[in-house]
This record gives sequence, structure tokens and C-alpha cells, in this order.
Amino acid sequence: MPFRNLQIHRLLSTLSSATADALLADKALMLLKRHPYQLETLSSSFTPDAAFNLLLKTQSDQSLTLKFLNWAQPHPFFTPKLRCLTLHILTKFKLYKTAQNLAQDLALSLTRDDGNFVFSCVKETYYLCDSSSGSAVVDLVVKSYSNLNMVDKAVNIVNLAKFHGFMPGILSYNAILDSIIRSGGNNWVKFAEELYGEMSKNKVLPNVFTYNILIRGFCGAGNLEMGLRFFTEMEKNKCLANVVTYNTLIDGYCKLGRIDDAFKLLRDMGLKGIEANLISYNVIINGLCREGRLNETGEVLKEMTRKGIFSDEVTYNTLVNGYCKEGNFHHALVLHAEMVRNGLSPNVVTYTSLINSMCKSGNLNRAMEFFDQMRVRGLRPNERTYTTLIDGFSQHGFLNEAYRLLNEMTENGFVPSLVTYNSLINGHCIAGTVEEGLRVIQGMVKKGLTPDVVSYSTVISGFCRNQELDKAFDTKRKMVENGVSPDTVTYSSLIQGLCDQRRITEACELFQEMLSSGLPPDEVTYTTLINAYCTEGDIHKALHLHDEMIQNGFLPDVVTYSVLINGLNKQARTREAKRLLLKLFYEESVPSDLIYNTLIENCTSVEFKSVVALLKGFCMKGLMNEADRVFESMLQRNHKPNEAVYDVIIHGHSKAGHVQKAYDLYKEMVRSGFVPHSVTIIALVKALLIAGMNGELSQVIENTLKSCRLTDAELSKVLVEINHKEGNIDGVLNVLTEMAKDGLLPNGGRSTYRE
Repeated sequence: MPFRNLQIHRLLSTLSSATADALLADKALMLLKRHPYQLETLSSSFTPDAAFNLLLKTQSDQSLTLKFLNWAQPHPFFTPKLRCLTLHILTKFKLYKTAQNLAQDLALSLTRDDGNFVFSCVKETYYLCDSSSGSAVVDLVVKSYSNLNMVDKAVNIVNLAKFHGFMPGILSYNAILDSIIRSGGNNWVKFAEELYGEMSKNKVLPNVFTYNILIRGFCGAGNLEMGLRFFTEMEKNKCLANVVTYNTLIDGYCKLGRIDDAFKLLRDMGLKGIEANLISYNVIINGLCREGRLNETGEVLKEMTRKGIFSDEVTYNTLVNGYCKEGNFHHALVLHAEMVRNGLSPNVVTYTSLINSMCKSGNLNRAMEFFDQMRVRGLRPNERTYTTLIDGFSQHGFLNEAYRLLNEMTENGFVPSLVTYNSLINGHCIAGTVEEGLRVIQGMVKKGLTPDVVSYSTVISGFCRNQELDKAFDTKRKMVENGVSPDTVTYSSLIQGLCDQRRITEACELFQEMLSSGLPPDEVTYTTLINAYCTEGDIHKALHLHDEMIQNGFLPDVVTYSVLINGLNKQARTREAKRLLLKLFYEESVPSDLIYNTLIENCTSVEFKSVVALLKGFCMKGLMNEADRVFESMLQRNHKPNEAVYDVIIHGHSKAGHVQKAYDLYKEMVRSGFVPHSVTIIALVKALLIAGMNGELSQVIENTLKSCRLTDAELSKVLVEINHKEGNIDGVLNVLTEMAKDGLLPNGGRSTYRE
């Protein structure tokens, strides 16, 4: 009897509790409908069962369900099981975003669960509500775990769902695939292929999102071939590609430098009725910039304009960075000004590129203007920004400013890198304070930063230039003791130092030591020794080294040939010198792609190494017939002249008084789409003025002002126009000269105008 009484007591307690939960649910329901702000009065006494009761009663009313969810979420009675019931109801209402957020909260709250408990809650609550949302809720839960990179748990839930008759859909598989590929683990390819195979086995058809995920993954890993295989399979399965598919493949081609294939795919998009978007064009522009094909970006921008697609910050940032890297600072500045006028903001990378460009051109004031401008715009300079400025100021001898920036850099939480300190070391060596550079190395070591071969080689080179060879060799000994092996630059500097002191025997011994160490000499090493032998009058050994240099795969450059020509001239071997001077240009045995990088300037200068070296050499000596022969030979060999070639020959003819010839070449240059350098313009304007060719003079000035777009140049442009109208050509020349000094005139590049 006592046992039976206990059973009756428990039954009555259960009934009483159920009744109490039902009453609580009813009371909460009434408040939900009329006075939701009073629900908090029930929070402390509300139970999970009461909440279940309430949710089941409101499951057909979307508004009440959302009100309940808003109230219940922060409270302890809102258990995982209750959350799963809510997921079913939200999915039934197609409130997928709300359901997704709830599913992610659920996953984060059960970090120790491997997915079994969550799935059991999903399965149990599915049978409690009038919903057919089982598979859809599984998809949501799997997607939530995948988004949180909990792939193992997501896969476990998929397997449990299949076993219990809830067949996961394509959403689950896409989510897991995406997570696998984004995580980029060691075995992601194998894992992705296995999962893709399982989809096929379970007759889950891939959709455009599946293929896009796979194509993005393989293209991102540089495996374009695999990406194209999925693209082919996609077309075979009659799954229509979209703009995302094409953009991913176009980007894959661009990253591999296959720009022409990228362009072809861009055209194929249009033929298949898929409109390219801003991302398509930005990807193409980025690819062109990376390959140095900036002259082709203009046509892409025109096509964008025709289609009503406007450049955004990504477009401008990409172009500015591209022109900076190419050294076309003028065009970079024009684009930056245009960008700001259009209300777009350059990013930190772009400002750093502009700062770097200004530092390279020696315009440190403008570099600091950009530095201040980026901070005004709320952009925080990064470690590279500071290092770029420190290097710029160091290279130009402003070490106090470089150290001020170093202090600011550290105060802002950035740790100076090896590159930063190497910039300071180089600055000290340029300034002649090599001992201070050595102290920078010692300071680096104290801060736990290990100097590299560049650090030591820079100091060694500095000591050699100062003729302090004992200190240079002592530094070499210390670097070896500290575990840093000398490189070719180290040896070349020491060999140069010895040769400067005419210690050629020791230089040759060091050369042999270098070879014994397994270090291959470079063009500088050979040229240094060739010069030393030429200085000693031993042309035979110099020419022998020249031949050895070529046999070892090193092509002599402008310096090497200038040194040999000097040596031959000193030995009165002028015929050999002249033959050597023209050898690279006129000998068919020389590979055509090397001709214009190895032409020499003249018999005495060893500074100029550009494509136009030979032309400039002739023009400087007034040998315009010879210069014309070189120019005509270029055309005969199908070498299209670039802006540098035109600049040099126009300048030469202007100085020589061949004004019509200079003007004809200028017109040809403009028609080819090039902007003449400011020096060329000034020389041509002077020549036209002297020759009285006023019509041609007006045309040149008009074209020059058209090419000058910078806002900063507007006042100067007005002054040019006023002086020109008044016939004050001296005034025109003065203003143009000042504009050139301030960097406001073009320094070459592709033109935005045609004559």
C-alpha cells in the first residue's frame, strides 16, 4: 500500500506540474498578444515545458512566434531542444535568415557536442510540430556548423541525417565544400573530391553554387586546369554558368599571366548572354597591371564606360599602383586626383605606392603630403608605409627625418623590420657615416633582430667607397663569425675596393676565393675586373675576361662595353672600339630581345643603361645621321619605338636645328599615343620659336596643356595660355620649365589625346 500511495503522489505531482506549465503558457500567450512588455514578470518562474507548450500553441502564428523568440532567447528556459523546435517553426515560415542566426547560436553554445545531441533534438522536435521541415532544418544546422569551420561536426550531422531518413540537400554539401576549401587544410583537395563523389552517389545534383565553390577553390590554389575541368563538366550537365563562374576563371587566367585567355573568356561571356560586371573588368585591369600592360587598360576603361559601368575604388587603386610600379608617376598622380574628385578614397596600399613613387623621384615634400593626407582620411599608415618613407629620407641624406619617422613608427606599435634597419644603414653609408651604419647593426642585434647579408654588405660597400679596406675586411670577418655568409655583392664590393687601390693581384685572389665558395660572379664582378685590367693597360686579359663572362652566361651590359671601349681608345685601338660600340646593334648574332637593354651610351659615360643608350650617345655628340640610322634600323627590325626613343631623337634634332624633322617625329609620337617628356617639349618649343614656326608652336603648347590634368597645374596652364596669346614665348618657356621642375608636366607614357 505505501508503494501504491507513492505512485499516486507522483502522478498527482506530474499532473499538477503539467497543469502549472499549461497555465503559465496560457498566461504568457495572453501577454504576448496584448502586453508583451509584461512578459519579464514571468521570466523567473517560466519553465522549458511551459515554453514548449506555448510554442506549440503559436506555431501557426508567425508574429507571435517571433515575439516569443525575442523574449525567450536570453533566458535559461530557452534550452537547445526548444531552439530546435523554434528552428522547425521558423523554417516553415521561410524565415531562413532568422533560423540561420539561431542555428549558429545553438552550435556555439554546444561546443563539446560532436553533433549527436543537436541532431537528436532536431529529430525529436520534428515529430512534435506540424512541419515538413526536417531536411531543411538539417541543411540550416549543417550550414551553421560549416560557417563556423566545424566541418567534422557538420559531416557527422549529415551522416546521422541520412541514417535516420532525413536526406540532406545540396545546401548542406555546398556549405561543407565551401568550408573545406576556405580552410585550405593540407588534404582539402582529397576531402573535397570525396565529398563531391558522395554527392553523386547519393544522387544530389550539383548546382551553379557547387561548381562555383569548386572552381574558386582550384583556381585560388593555382590549379586552373582543374577549375576548367569543372567548368566543362558544368556545361556538359547543362548547369548554366553565371558571372561569378566567369569572373573566377578570368581571375585564374590573370594570376597565371594568361591575359589573352582571360580576354577571350570575357568575350565568351557576352556571346552567351552573360553581362560582365565591375568585378569582371577590375580583375582584367589588375591582370594587365601585374603584367605591365598598362597601355591596354585605357581600352578596357572605355568599354566599361560604353556599358555604363563606372570605375570604383578598386579600379582606381589598382591603376594607381600599376602606374607607380611602372614608374609613370605623372599618370599615377592624374588618376589619384581624378579619384579624389570623384569622391573615392585611396586605400593604404595606394597611398604607400604614391609615397614610394615620390620618394624614388626625390620629391620628399610630396611624399609627406600624401602621408599626411592618408591620416586626414582616417587611414592608418602600416609598417610598409613607414619603411618606404624611412628609406626615401635615408637615400637622400635626411637621416634626422628618417629617425623621427622610426620613432613615430615604434610609438604607433609597429616593430621595425630588417628592411627598415637596412634602409637606415644604407642612408648612413650614402652620407659617408659608415661607422654609424655599423652601430645600427649592433643595435639590431641588441633588439634581437639578426642582421642579414644585405646589412653587412651595405656597410662593407660603404667602407670600400671610403677606401677603408681594413674595416671592410674586418666587417666581412665578423659577418662570417655571426653565421652570415658573404654573397656575390659582398665579394664584388671588396674586389671593387681593391681594384680602386690598384691592388689587382689581391682582387684576383679574392675572385678565386669567391669561385671556390661556389658563388657565381655577376656582371658587376666581371666588369670591375675588366676595368681594372683596362686601367693597367692589359687589354688582352680584359678581353679574355669579357669572353669568359659570355661563356658563363652573362651578357655584358652598358658599363662593361663602355669600360672596354675606354680601354681600347686609350690603347689607340679606335677601330676595335668603334666595332665594339656598334656590335650589339648591327650583329645579327645578338638576340633581338637583348639589343635595346645592352646598347651603350657613348665612349666615356657608364651611367646610362636604358633602351635608348646608343641613340642618346649619338644625339649628345650631334651625330644625327648616325642616330637616324639607328632609328631606321629599329623600324626595319620591327622594333616599335617607345616614348623614350622618341624623346631622345626629337630632343636631338631640336638641338641640332633640324626643326621640321623634330616636329614630324613629334607628330608621329603623338599619333602613336605617347606623351613627350617635359624636357623634349621645352627643347622643341625653343626650336620652333627660333624657326618662326608659330602654327606648329601653338599646336605643341595646346597638346601639352591637354595632357596636363592635375588640379595643381591649373594656374600654370592659365599663365602659359596668357603668355602665348600675348606672344611672350620666353614667358611660356619659363612657366613650362617651372611646371617640369614641379612634376606637373608629363614625364612620358601613354597619351589620353591624339593630334
